[in-house]
Amino acid sequence: MRWRGVALDVLLAVSGIALDLLVSGEAGGFGDLPPSMTVPMAVLAGLPMGLLRTRPVWAALYMAAFLVFTDQVGSYTSNTAQILICVAVGNVAYRCRPRAVALCVAAAIVASGINMADPGIPLASTWWMFTVLVPGFPALVGGYLRSSTSRFQPDDITPDVLLAGAGAAVGVLSTWSDWDQGSPPVWVVGLLAVCGGLSLGVARRLPGMVLILQGLLLLAADQYLEQAVNSCLVLTMIALGVFALRVASWAWTAVAYAAGCVLASVAVVDSQTEVTPFRVAVLMLLVVAPIAIGRYLGARQSAAAAERLRAEESARLALAQVRADQLAERERIAREVHDIVAHHVGAMVLRAGAARYAAPRGPVADALTDIRDTGHQVLEDLRGLLDVLRDPGARPGLLADPADVMRESAERMAAAGLVVDLRLDPDIGRAPLVARASAARIVQEGLTNVLKHAGPGTEVLVALTARGKGLAVEIANGRPPAPVERLPSSGRGLAGMRERVRALGGTLAAGPREDGGWRLTATLPGASGSAAPAAPSSGGLSTLFGCERAPQEGAGEGAA
Repeated sequence: MRWRGVALDVLLAVSGIALDLLVSGEAGGFGDLPPSMTVPMAVLAGLPMGLLRTRPVWAALYMAAFLVFTDQVGSYTSNTAQILICVAVGNVAYRCRPRAVALCVAAAIVASGINMADPGIPLASTWWMFTVLVPGFPALVGGYLRSSTSRFQPDDITPDVLLAGAGAAVGVLSTWSDWDQGSPPVWVVGLLAVCGGLSLGVARRLPGMVLILQGLLLLAADQYLEQAVNSCLVLTMIALGVFALRVASWAWTAVAYAAGCVLASVAVVDSQTEVTPFRVAVLMLLVVAPIAIGRYLGARQSAAAAERLRAEESARLALAQVRADQLAERERIAREVHDIVAHHVGAMVLRAGAARYAAPRGPVADALTDIRDTGHQVLEDLRGLLDVLRDPGARPGLLADPADVMRESAERMAAAGLVVDLRLDPDIGRAPLVARASAARIVQEGLTNVLKHAGPGTEVLVALTARGKGLAVEIANGRPPAPVERLPSSGRGLAGMRERVRALGGTLAAGPREDGGWRLTATLPGASGSAAPAAPSSGGLSTLFGCERAPQEGAGEGAA
């Protein structure tokens, strides 16, 4: 991991050197420096760009000092240093803390002020504006990128806006003082400078068209406004790098490279330039820099996209494996439950059937027949639950219509000794099947609990009425006629019914009546997913995370 990104550092350093050679190479010796210092000055300007990733603050401070040095010695490399210091300040604002950013911005403002001030010329208001804005704008951009919470998505327009803003800034700030020195009108030159910079905003979407446009602007500047050639060349190299980033075809990249070499030669070579094989080779190598950076970043983006796809696929496979393991465990548990319960219930059914033949008539025979039929139904229900546990996406179904199930339950409980008054609203058939099925299960459980806790002879009212698109269930029993011997119970009847009703978004209430009996009421909405009324919350983490406390169980157990 230590050497990760070294290739990018090398490309940045080479790009800095190439930029200065392309921008200031044709000026040769300028001021106090001889022509032989052109390449060394380009190296001194470009090498610190390789420290942007590892030592951003030192790179920015170096560029500020180097800008002052080039201004004092009168080197044309100061124009390159002014561009690179903006890049360094923006990188510091993106990577470093506010104090480091303030230090680098202050150093850049001082260096830019010294570079823009000309001896013997009074300072105008625009001098202060450009001195602060030139380093301040990239600092604002870097800070904005630092505050971004996630990477840019492919359809995000923020990079396009930043490219357009940077292109317009380079095109205007580097040429505005020379707009009146060419043959075209000032407004034409200014419009072309603004449009040429803004065109970079669509370079990611239309890389080929933007590269062609920048090439045409470079040729026009070489013909009519030579002072803007270097700025147009910078914009062309940026467009060339974006083209290499967005276009994966090596054939088209080679065509763009050849066009870049031609455009760079137009900008650098003039009538007084001596063309040698060495200079041609250097020029061709310099144009490689933006293409190499574009291809490198494109490869990194492709690798990151492939890694994201692999991670998503791994997550899907892991989720599928967990689901498969859960289904296997559920099926194993279901088989064990089925084998245990089916064994005992099957034995009960066989014994009841055998006893039925010993007592062919009378109440005992009827009870044995009911036991046998109930056992068969229990076995069918167990098989249905086993299918549900094997496939959680399947809905458990009833063996008959829910209304018939409730009538059969009432008849069975009446045969066991309860006095059942079943009242079914004719409009309950309009309610959803899931609500009617849940109501049938609640009636079954409620009647069973009345028999357990109140005993035979107890009067029970079971009322099922339509309420809008939902249902209302009421099970009310009177006082037990005699002392009751409690049957074994799991104590989960009321809790199970409440969970069933809450899953549908309904409500359930149960409690003792004034006459000593018990009443259970439930409402089942027709549209699933509606929220159940929240129970009183104690606040704290439950309130913070939207959790609710389970309603307290009733003090009595009557119909539970």
